[in-house]
Amino acid sequence: MVTGTHDTKRETTAREWIRRNFDTQGVIQTEGLSFYYGKERVLQDVSLSIPLDGVTAIMGPSGCGKSTLLRTFNRMYELYRGARAEGKITFLGQDLLKADPVSLRKHIGMVFQRPNPFPKSIFENVIYGPKVHGIRKKSELQDIAEESLQRAALWDEVKDRLKESAFSLSGGQQQRLCIARALAVHPEVLLMDEPCSALDPKATDKIEQTTRELAEELTVVIVTHNLQQAARVSDHVAVLLAGGELAEFGPTRTVFDSPSDDRVCDYLCGRFG
Repeated sequence: MVTGTHDTKRETTAREWIRRNFDTQGVIQTEGLSFYYGKERVLQDVSLSIPLDGVTAIMGPSGCGKSTLLRTFNRMYELYRGARAEGKITFLGQDLLKADPVSLRKHIGMVFQRPNPFPKSIFENVIYGPKVHGIRKKSELQDIAEESLQRAALWDEVKDRLKESAFSLSGGQQQRLCIARALAVHPEVLLMDEPCSALDPKATDKIEQTTRELAEELTVVIVTHNLQQAARVSDHVAVLLAGGELAEFGPTRTVFDSPSDDRVCDYLCGRFG
């Protein structure tokens, strides 16, 4: 896997290498992916290719396996006893299911449904990952914190409050702080699991703007129950239906305007879900 680094030249070279080799075949690919919690199957033979850069939205009715699919991409499901994946998942052409999970999660970051800042200062939240990965130089950590907060559209709001508790921030600011924390280790992919579901409309708009800006430099995969949000922020859409079946995958406008599966049309028209 491409090694993440704070070295700007190396990062540029890594992105160029990814674009050169995976622009047409996708960054994350699944083939015949099924997933089980114990004996219960929640994903059924899912095969798709997440395009390089841009935003891919995963949609579908409640209980169809959206969040589960997202968690297979960085193996967060391993935190649940009895959970297992069958089939094939590759990341940058390599077997994701055989990768070291700690290293994998450096390359594939994640933001959860509810903001989950650590009980630390704003600054310590952002630099937590880089410190875990061995960066100790104070000036470098300060640069990483500023850059990450800027990318998460939070720097101007907190630059004079870095020593304050992360819990002093509003809900929307806390979620952007979590985005900055994920960005601090420079992942190639950012997973977002309904990141706006606990936020008000103004905070949601800020997260959506940030998502679109980030999609210019990395691959974003977002789970959302909000059809309007998917239409606003995504370039591609995957629609799961009951039983974890992938019913539709393609460019957002194509899926919304002319879905090939009648069940997807029913879902998009609000007849169920």
